Amino acid sequence: MSPTVTTLTAQDLAGRLSGVLEHCPPDRPISEVKPLEEASGGSVSFLANPKYSAKAQESLAGLILADATVDLGDRPVLRVPHPYWAFAQAIGWLHPEPLPEWSDSPVHASAWIGEACRVAPGSTVGARTVLGKGCVLHPGVHIAEDCVLGEGCELFPGAVLYRRTKVGNRVTVHANSVVGSDGYGYVLVEGRHAKIPQVGWVEVGDDVEIGACVCIDRGVLGPTRIGAGTKIDNQVQVAHNVQVGKHCLLVAQTGISGSTKLGDYVTLAGKVGVVGHIEIGSRSVVGGNSVVAKSLPEGSFVTGFPARPHREWAEAQAALNRLPRLMKQLRKC
Repeated sequence: MSPTVTTLTAQDLAGRLSGVLEHCPPDRPISEVKPLEEASGGSVSFLANPKYSAKAQESLAGLILADATVDLGDRPVLRVPHPYWAFAQAIGWLHPEPLPEWSDSPVHASAWIGEACRVAPGSTVGARTVLGKGCVLHPGVHIAEDCVLGEGCELFPGAVLYRRTKVGNRVTVHANSVVGSDGYGYVLVEGRHAKIPQVGWVEVGDDVEIGACVCIDRGVLGPTRIGAGTKIDNQVQVAHNVQVGKHCLLVAQTGISGSTKLGDYVTLAGKVGVVGHIEIGSRSVVGGNSVVAKSLPEGSFVTGFPARPHREWAEAQAALNRLPRLMKQLRKC
């Protein structure tokens, strides 16, 4: 399930990025881009925010992209003016996206279709994709290259799975939903928004149901995950690198920003917004029309904007509702 990989030396990257190497052999092979905490000797990572300097100093990355203002001791560094933009360019070089492999046949010759599958007219199945036993594809479904579907899955008209999407058993994807599209990632460079390549994938667990017009973005480098038994209502957005636990309920028009983690049995009621890079503990409930702006411990019950404990929010609303009457009384004084 890994994206396509090529290899460059540290000096190659330095030349392409007009950077300066420190504490790094120029011939060190670099074959992947990874976050600081996941990097190894063949990885390049980046530090754009000084508050993560300690994490960078502990990282096993073979090369770290950083600007001239941070001190990383003897860590192997490539000094560049704009580390985040350098990171985006490195993804494109080290993980180039393959060209689509179209076929004259709706089902590519290299695809594997399990027994008792039904593929309707107008559906397409890409190269090396695997459909488990008893899958049903309604008209107009498109499954791209290198996807894997378990047994008993059903995809309704217009559903799309981008390349490398992995789906468990008994998964339902309703009409016009898209799984594996690019995450919303850009970096401002010289007055324009440059795209950060999105080369990860999506993993969907067993017994998941995905409603109509849902969008689940693939990760930047690794997976976006939807845990087993989770049920997703219509018009829900799940951004790149989000990790959704098991048996969660995501109700209509909810949006989850990138890299957020949901525990198991989390409920997000209708029109909930969740900011990125936070964690919502297991068995938490977020009331409708709420915005979660910070991490929540297990068993939380919050509502409002910003979301806060439900009892506190209810008391504040009650006080607000009494305000017009109180204002009239004050004017009479």
